Amino acid sequence: MNKVLCRIICLAIISAIAFGCNSQPKAYVPDPGVVSFSFRNQFSEDVPATLDLIKEMGITNIEFSNLFGLTAVELRQLLDERGMICTSYGVGYHTLVNDTEQVISDAKTLGAKYVRVAWIPHEGEFSLDDARRAVNDFNEAGRKIAKEGLYFCYHNHGYEFRSHGDGTLFDYIVQNTNPEYVSFELDLLWTVHPGADPVELLQTYPDRFRLMHLKDLRRGVVGDFSGGTPRENDVILGTGQVDFPAVLKAARKTNIEYYYIEDESPDVIERVPVSREYIMSITK
Repeated sequence: MNKVLCRIICLAIISAIAFGCNSQPKAYVPDPGVVSFSFRNQFSEDVPATLDLIKEMGITNIEFSNLFGLTAVELRQLLDERGMICTSYGVGYHTLVNDTEQVISDAKTLGAKYVRVAWIPHEGEFSLDDARRAVNDFNEAGRKIAKEGLYFCYHNHGYEFRSHGDGTLFDYIVQNTNPEYVSFELDLLWTVHPGADPVELLQTYPDRFRLMHLKDLRRGVVGDFSGGTPRENDVILGTGQVDFPAVLKAARKTNIEYYYIEDESPDVIERVPVSREYIMSITK
């Protein structure tokens, strides 16, 4: 066999190997994070040990919505010691509005890129007046947060999907907040529970969503606009009503940067690794 032919054969083999490697399916979400609320009971007892537990599961990215009795500086040190990160920091509505500067300071200390609120206070049914108030407050707080190089996100909770005009109150909030100051975190359970379609939302507002809560709703549950459901209706990802392959495929065409597993059950230690494995098995 002459040298030219041998070289051609070698190049063909190398190309075939390279093509085979590149053609391997890739996960839509190869490294999902977790919401600290999932491990609220464990964190309330021992923060360092809970961080160790989460890291043993292969998870290093946490969205914190509580400092669990520590300062932001102390929590950041514990994260740094373990090579873990906080990418999103959740606070209450009134804290966001009344103590915006401290929220920004804590978020920066934690290393978070995002500040998140997950509930708009309201009495009775969530109304247009509630939505208008939130729009004004979100635009103002979001402006301050954006000025510091961070993003503000509102996390839907189900009650916003009441009808309004040609759409819903959620549409009203999205359409009346300044996209430079206000983004959104899509919680899948709290989208499906009131009967909304997460894929449709992602396709309608691809530039507005930046975070996602990976959460599933038990099959057969008929939801409402209450923003609440028994915790047993929160099930292992992939066993409920959410069509995760369709959702994650649609999410790739949006601005979503981080995905967090959320599980409110008492069996979180056993369930989160199963949910994580499922999410990482969904490939392009």
